[in-house]
Amino acid sequence: MPATIDPAATAWLLAATAMVLLMTPALAVFYGGMVRSTGVLNMLMMSFIAIPLVTVVWLVAGYSLAFGDDAGGGLIGGLEHLGLAGINPGSVRGTIPELLFVTFQLTFAILTAALVSGAIADRAKFAGWMVFVPLWTLAVYAPIAHWVWGPDGWLLNFGALDYAGGLVVEIASGASALALALVLGPRIGFNIDAMRPHNLPFVLLGAGLLWFGWFGFNAGSALGATGTAAAVFLNTLVAGSLGMLGWLLVEQIRDGRPTTFGAASGAVAGLVAITPSCGVVNTLGAVLVGLAAGVVCSFAVGWKHKAGYDDSLDVVGVHFVGGIVGTILIGLLATEVMTGGVNGLLYGGGLAQLGKQLVAVLVVAAYAFAVSWLLGKGIDKIIGFRVSKEDETAGIDFALHAETAYAEGVHGSSPRRFGEGHYGD
Repeated sequence: MPATIDPAATAWLLAATAMVLLMTPALAVFYGGMVRSTGVLNMLMMSFIAIPLVTVVWLVAGYSLAFGDDAGGGLIGGLEHLGLAGINPGSVRGTIPELLFVTFQLTFAILTAALVSGAIADRAKFAGWMVFVPLWTLAVYAPIAHWVWGPDGWLLNFGALDYAGGLVVEIASGASALALALVLGPRIGFNIDAMRPHNLPFVLLGAGLLWFGWFGFNAGSALGATGTAAAVFLNTLVAGSLGMLGWLLVEQIRDGRPTTFGAASGAVAGLVAITPSCGVVNTLGAVLVGLAAGVVCSFAVGWKHKAGYDDSLDVVGVHFVGGIVGTILIGLLATEVMTGGVNGLLYGGGLAQLGKQLVAVLVVAAYAFAVSWLLGKGIDKIIGFRVSKEDETAGIDFALHAETAYAEGVHGSSPRRFGEGHYGD
């Protein structure tokens, strides 16, 4: 009997796809508020440009490499869908149009690429970024997506669980961000100047829009209007809430006052951690995942100052660490009520699933870091990946885009024309 399209599942996934696409502009606002006033436009552009760049390579080859029939060993998909060959409006994947599945997965790839940009804020050449994004999508994102979600992907067959992207999105982007941060080196004034966010309302607005989109990100991954989608939706809300509370609790105890920046960061940390586990843990599990992520990530963002790497907007501290927390906790908190069979350690499943989750984390992180480092080094050698000291000091908005975000100064800074003295002169 030929597969048929489920109208309810299709309608839900159409809405979820639009919600996930909104996450990239939301990330742009979130990141844009976190940088200094002289780099906000560049930060916005680094997210927005990921939309067309990833779209082109995804339609040409990315989807086929990620979700095409396995080409051997569970490592990469075949080339049967180059240029979406063989996929038409009548093609069905499960109970939804395959073209919709292509688009839904495309929005994931776009967001993941954009996430990496936060680690190199205020100092990356826009041209270098435009070269990096399509190469990274094909060389890093597509293979990892195939390992975890593709037909006969090796991590899928191995038994590692990742419901909506802890490995594919969060750990892949976080490890890649660390690699690029090391390739480009720290910003001028790192560990000396404060480098505070220039617009905290932007940060909170971006976090709120990300949270909204995350419901499509996670619950949409059910690929249907089902009870599982409803459970995932609730888990997403719960984990984001507990992530915020956990981060604020640490700030209150450690610093004596909770901050708006901490609230936004904690919510995102909880959402990051629940991404891989939202479909495999119950509501109590979501509470524990969110709380653990909020607490752990609130400390992890400070590691860069001790280790000496400049992850500008804490992609490593929130997305990489949060992704690891959520992925590993699957091995403890997975329950057969959600998974249909697999139990974590705390539900009588033993250590087997925990071991599988640890292996998956290590392999994905190592691969993403190594390939991203090689791509970054190659781009740096060929066209240069970092702006000049003069442009970085002046602010890269005007140097790279001939624009400034604000007509007047923000936080004591004012836009200047290229060639003029430093701010305050």
